[in-house]
Amino acid sequence: MVEVENMVSSPEPSSPISKIVMVASIAAGIQFGWALQLSLLTPYVQQLGVPHKWAAVVWLCGPISGLLVQPIVGYYSDRNTSRFGRRRPFIAAGAGLVAVAVFMIGYAADIGVKAGDSWEKSTKPRAVAVFVVGFWILDVANNMLQGPCRALLADISGSDMKKMRTANALFSFFMAVGNVLGYAAGSLKGLHKIFPFTTTKACDIYCANLKSCFFISICLLLILTVLALTAVKEKPYDKNALGTEAAGGTMFGEIFRSFQQLKKPMWILLLVTCLNWVAWFGFLLFDTDWMGKEVYGGVVGKGRLYEMGVRAGSLGLMLNAFVLGAMSLAIVYFSRGVNGPKRIWGVANFFLAICLLMTIVVTKMAENYRHANPAVGGAEPSPPPAGVKAGALLIFAALGIPQAVTFSIPFAMASIFCSNSGAGQGLSLGVLNIAIVVPQMFVSVISGPLDASFGGGNLPAFVLGAVAAVISGILALIVLPSPPPDHATPTVVPAGFH
Repeated sequence: MVEVENMVSSPEPSSPISKIVMVASIAAGIQFGWALQLSLLTPYVQQLGVPHKWAAVVWLCGPISGLLVQPIVGYYSDRNTSRFGRRRPFIAAGAGLVAVAVFMIGYAADIGVKAGDSWEKSTKPRAVAVFVVGFWILDVANNMLQGPCRALLADISGSDMKKMRTANALFSFFMAVGNVLGYAAGSLKGLHKIFPFTTTKACDIYCANLKSCFFISICLLLILTVLALTAVKEKPYDKNALGTEAAGGTMFGEIFRSFQQLKKPMWILLLVTCLNWVAWFGFLLFDTDWMGKEVYGGVVGKGRLYEMGVRAGSLGLMLNAFVLGAMSLAIVYFSRGVNGPKRIWGVANFFLAICLLMTIVVTKMAENYRHANPAVGGAEPSPPPAGVKAGALLIFAALGIPQAVTFSIPFAMASIFCSNSGAGQGLSLGVLNIAIVVPQMFVSVISGPLDASFGGGNLPAFVLGAVAAVISGILALIVLPSPPPDHATPTVVPAGFH
């Protein structure tokens, strides 16, 4: 194909590692916001009046936007002829949209009350509508950021495979840094005091803390984005390099063609990735809610226990991020050898399944404690004992090990399997992202009704995830082909997969 040859055969010269670090650091700003979403927004949307069984449906906007936005952004960023470069305009636009979305989410309750929501009613439909629109914009913006950032990293790595691997490790590492900052901010109950204007009649302390966290998040993202885009320059892309065949093609035709050109190893990789994310998304969606309800025994909007559990969950996610960061840098050494990547991915999936099943043990321990120490006179039950808290936090921390594998190994293997697929850098990332967002849509649709059918708890979604993790691990070890050794890796790799 004329287009493929012209698009990937002339990589940009390799940039200094300092510039790679600056671009990779944008992941910290992106992940700060994601960490706040994962730890605080499910409880927040329930406070706006959305029942637990429908809270997961709100999260459908993330997978849907990822399914549509990343391939579209990838396609156009591959072909962008702006004088500012191919990737930088999309990164800048994504950061700007994040700022807009954050204000909509943080001020949803205030806007809803001014638009006519009742103070007395638990459900605030106008606030929910503003929240959902802001949430959609936020997820679209995050997807506009992630794909071009990964593609830009590979662009500036040139054909230097060692720098590409280092860039991938650094991106995962900065994701962990963002997680640490986000979960730490989410666990602080007095953060709103720094921004006293965030507390209003429509927005309680929990809501004000959420606003404050998002203000810090957007400041971090904008600073890192401006620094990176100022330091890294892209050469304008020559539209003539697309060739005559590309000029007559369409976006959806290119996406369809990229799927047609996938080989069997890549299809298996996509299947293993799908199952892996079925395992992950149930826990990522309801982890802090599990801490608030099952571990602490709290009720949304009633008393202090639920909020205490959510903050404890944020602390657990921060511990998870520390482990994720350390493992992200170590994963390069553990996955050496021909069978190293598939072996470590398979083992990590089994470890993930064990951690998810251990949530049942911790939940039963917490329930037994509450039964043995019932509340007196209508008071709230006591928080769980130190041993139960430690067990729950240990699960959060241990999950950082398989999470580091999920954030790195699939991208590394896909870069090898798809090196001859004919897709551009951004579009290649969109193909892999489809295997990530489809299972998220599946879990978002079924987890709420599934949990409701078993009493409204979170454990059914976790058990489903454990089963998916076991199947994914078996396929990774037995069916997934091994990538060729390092010296056989092609020189030119679709950058979006790094």
